Amino acid sequence: MHKKDSRVDLYTKLVLTMIAVFLGIIAFRPVAVSPYPVSAQSERPQIYVEPGTTTIRNPDGSSQTEGKMMIDLRNGDIWGFPTLVTGSPYPVDPLNNKAPVMKPTYLGRFDISKMR
Repeated sequence: MHKKDSRVDLYTKLVLTMIAVFLGIIAFRPVAVSPYPVSAQSERPQIYVEPGTTTIRNPDGSSQTEGKMMIDLRNGDIWGFPTLVTGSPYPVDPLNNKAPVMKPTYLGRFDISKMR
């Protein structure tokens, strides 16, 4: 029975050694090989959406309506998106049961480059 005990002992040591080696590989893998993180979004937002709604007035003075104001942070362009209903955070057309698609109105520009 001595021979059988030595086989079991050898098998146990081999299995424990393999477990230790694989755990070491898992533990040190981030240190040795770290892939670059991948993100579907940019680290910095490109558009700022003003909270709530505000009065959006066409620069030519032709119309005035309630809507959302958005700023393109890359260049400072300011856009207004009409919501059609006062206080609504998104476009609502109470006379139609289809979701409206609103075209933006160019309101002006902030010269963000002067802030640096």
